[in-house]
Amino acid sequence: MKGMGKILCIETSTSVCSVAYCENGEVIASEELYQVNSHATNLTVLIEMLFEKESLPALQEIDAVAVCSGPGSYTGLRIGVSSAKGICYALNKPLIAIDSMVALTYPVANLGGENRLPSTLYCPLMDARRMEVYSALFNEKMDMVEAITAKIVDETTFSDVLDKHQVVFFGNGAAKCKDVINHENASFLENCHPLAKNLAQPAWEKFQRGQFEDVAYFEPFYLKDFVATTPKKKIL
Repeated sequence: MKGMGKILCIETSTSVCSVAYCENGEVIASEELYQVNSHATNLTVLIEMLFEKESLPALQEIDAVAVCSGPGSYTGLRIGVSSAKGICYALNKPLIAIDSMVALTYPVANLGGENRLPSTLYCPLMDARRMEVYSALFNEKMDMVEAITAKIVDETTFSDVLDKHQVVFFGNGAAKCKDVINHENASFLENCHPLAKNLAQPAWEKFQRGQFEDVAYFEPFYLKDFVATTPKKKIL
């Protein structure tokens, strides 16, 4: 597959719905919609808008589809993965899966460039309702040094790591941590989202290595089982 790398990237793990067209690890165009509960209605619309741009080839000419595999919103992940699989089936293209935590961390870990400190760890946090978050830890080389897990946030959360490292927290779950974690080694970034354009480089790397998913059997990484709730009051 040398010389080929036209990839449609899809990200729907949070309230942000986004798509991007990338070539050989470079973002050529992207579309983002910051609107809650918009994925089912607008994901295909965003894809159509993306490929209507004059500089882009037709959707049929892509070489692969990359999608965020989770964790994140149950409904968002289901819609994103289902759409990605449908395109792969229709066009007979391979499917690439990228962890949502990688999509969230990739631009943050690269903010410092050559000035990145080896002792700094990057902690993406995704809201898992109540005082729970999905988290992971990456070093400056984007190596995952702590696997993705669900944590209940209190004043002792991450204390063992913070005693040894500077830790940068970010993502839509960071706000609930900022209120309870007051360690001097903790810092927080705002307005960080896992976006489709952040999949460009990791998706390209997987494409080159031929790391594809089985389109028939691939499922999102939900981490926690989906719990359906019923309203206490009936709404007429």
